[in-house]
Amino acid sequence: MDHFEIRDGAMYAEQVPLDAIADAVGTPVYVYSSATIRRHVRVFREALAGLEHDHQAPLVAFAVKANPNAAVLSVLAGLGCGADVVSGGELRRARAAGIPAERIVFSGVGKTADEMALALREGIGQFNLESEEEARTLSAVATKLGLTARVAFRVNPDVDAGTHAKISTGRSENKFGIAYDLAPAAYARAAALPGLSIQGVAVHIGSQLTDLAPLEEAFARIGTLIATLREAGHAIATADLGGGLGVPYDPTMPAPPAPAAYGDMVRRATAGWAVRLIFEPGRLIVGNAGVLLTSVIRVKPGSQAPFVIVDAAMNDLMRPALYDAWHDIRAVRPSGERFIANVAGPVCETGDTFAMQRGMDRVDEGDRVAFMTAGAYAATMASTYNSRALTPEVLVSGERWAVVRKRQDIEALIAADSVPAWALNEPTED
Repeated sequence: MDHFEIRDGAMYAEQVPLDAIADAVGTPVYVYSSATIRRHVRVFREALAGLEHDHQAPLVAFAVKANPNAAVLSVLAGLGCGADVVSGGELRRARAAGIPAERIVFSGVGKTADEMALALREGIGQFNLESEEEARTLSAVATKLGLTARVAFRVNPDVDAGTHAKISTGRSENKFGIAYDLAPAAYARAAALPGLSIQGVAVHIGSQLTDLAPLEEAFARIGTLIATLREAGHAIATADLGGGLGVPYDPTMPAPPAPAAYGDMVRRATAGWAVRLIFEPGRLIVGNAGVLLTSVIRVKPGSQAPFVIVDAAMNDLMRPALYDAWHDIRAVRPSGERFIANVAGPVCETGDTFAMQRGMDRVDEGDRVAFMTAGAYAATMASTYNSRALTPEVLVSGERWAVVRKRQDIEALIAADSVPAWALNEPTED
């Protein structure tokens, strides 16, 4: 569910007309609904009811990579969420937004020694180690600082999540985690390293999952591993089950499993584990909470269908070019008429195409359209390709709205470059 709906012939974000935002800020612009974010956190927590351990509720650690906007993170901090971070920059964003360090989990395969030191000084709740080599580096950093790192190994269960190949993370050929069969020995060696405190196990098999069966299979393997590790003397107190539950992008496709069904599966799969569970939802919380609002530059005839050229481009919303991802495309002021069209942006790449042969609301030059379900992995993946300034972001709450990231000034973009004096006087070749 989201809070974007047609009212009196026009699309609103909560109580704010999207046209009002576009008139004030221009397009393209991302618009986020705080009511949708709040609702999704509440629904997810309700789905996890009964999974408390030792008087502690599961930790909902929002995957910052999905949407790192400071205002979005501040809303989540106010709801008591933690953060799953994958870089020092994300860690600093989470802390700046008010997320307590003890609620932060540091994932990612390429943590540097400097990032480890930053996280140790902050006192984060857990490092999810991706390799024994990483464990040795963290041990050295922690020992040098005179601190102790609470750690879990991310275990690769070799389970195919059945999602897009570029967002699958739990197969043996993926770069993430350590092999399931090698985990007991890895834990034994890590336990002998100074500066490390073994406290948990982590698993994450992919993103945009539409079937619970692979997750349940992976969790079953993790349950067996927890028992094996405890038999070996390791005090396993946490189990990070990752994120990845999908959201509905294409309204013509079957909806992904509801959070309640996910919660039922988790209760079944983790019965008897006696650990505090950690979850890393990202897309599930913010995906439907955002739209990319854009304007039609012109409608250009095509050989099979007209091209609707909009002022948003692949640099603003990379997902369709990167993953062939679907976003529902709706007119902000629908007339009731429909047509078949191709929707593309102005960037000089054939891949700058959002939809081909798409049945959609009929639009014309000057009309505005919204790319739905654009709150996750959207603005955060934007670039300045073709010297296009980064898109602004707006947060709505009821009748109130605010720009939470200004449109980048193109002059500032140019000024970030520097030209050495010698480049102006380079001799030419004959």
